[in-house]
Amino acid sequence: MDVRTVGVEEELLLVDPDSGEPRALSAAVLAAAGREGGDVQQVFESELQREQLEFATLPRTSMDDLGEEIVRWRAEAARHAERLGAAVAALATSPLPVSPSLAAGERYGWMAKEFGLTTQEQLTCGCHVHVSVDSDEEGVAVLDRIRPWLSVLVAISANSPFWQGRDSGYSSYRSRVWGRWPSAGPVELFGSAERYHEQVSAMVGTGALRDRGMIYFDARLSYTYPTVEIRVADVCLDPAATVLVAGLVRGLVETAAREWRAGLPPVPHGIGLLRLASWRAGRSGLEEQLIHPLTMRPEPAADVVRALVDHVRDALEDSGDARQVEEAVAALRKTGNGALFQRALMRRTGSLRDVVAACVRRTSGGG
Repeated sequence: MDVRTVGVEEELLLVDPDSGEPRALSAAVLAAAGREGGDVQQVFESELQREQLEFATLPRTSMDDLGEEIVRWRAEAARHAERLGAAVAALATSPLPVSPSLAAGERYGWMAKEFGLTTQEQLTCGCHVHVSVDSDEEGVAVLDRIRPWLSVLVAISANSPFWQGRDSGYSSYRSRVWGRWPSAGPVELFGSAERYHEQVSAMVGTGALRDRGMIYFDARLSYTYPTVEIRVADVCLDPAATVLVAGLVRGLVETAAREWRAGLPPVPHGIGLLRLASWRAGRSGLEEQLIHPLTMRPEPAADVVRALVDHVRDALEDSGDARQVEEAVAALRKTGNGALFQRALMRRTGSLRDVVAACVRRTSGGG
């Protein structure tokens, strides 16, 4: 069988290696990368705030290749940042207090004017996963069928327990901050590509959004690539966790496409239930109960993660990802996600600066 390609976009936080505080150096890092030319120049991009840096992998069919590329570009980002006296950390929010600095550009200026404090405070780092689809019609069929399962990805990837120097009480506070955008979150069932595009056009037509790029659905059709783009995950602390999320996303897309071709309808959960499931995942992460995607009832997080793996098992077997995903899930049960790591370190050291320093080391696979 043809295996769907997967690509990942990761946003990284630029920090001071000594204090742990975010540093507004994205333009300088991009300039340094640009002087080298070649692949490096093509990979890195600026983001909304000058304290963050984004890179995108190539589309890959092998999860091993994807993992190697993620490690490579994290290391390249760290190398360029180090030359400027900074470091990079795969943190979805800054543990230490920060007043973000908006990146230059007409688009970002428009956002600041239109959305006010939402734009000013939006220093969050996510992980977006692109999976290839054959057509917009298949893509929308996938979007309709993966909706209930996306909250589980929030819990798995949760890596943002701290906000402005305080424990937020959430495992993924990034997901709560991101949800302030008016177009963010779960969406209705579309039923067809025509209906999807009508809805996007209507939303842009309100004038509240600048363009299609501001359609911040939990999952959407990419307006640049022939992919569906799943946007719910925090940037993961460990590269291996990013690969796990990517493998599960590819499994979800393939499973949904097979259900569509077999004539199986999507689960008709309303947006209200999906929002509650997402909130619970952001709040609890992997530590407590999650809302089961099919029953919409609380169950232990480990059981809900197992339900996701079981749901996509046939697709994982066919793509050759089953063993790798099982091993990664076992490791996740043992070590926890980024939120658990950050909180455990904070309990031991009492220092958010030490938390950031440890996360800098782990970003590129260090101890």
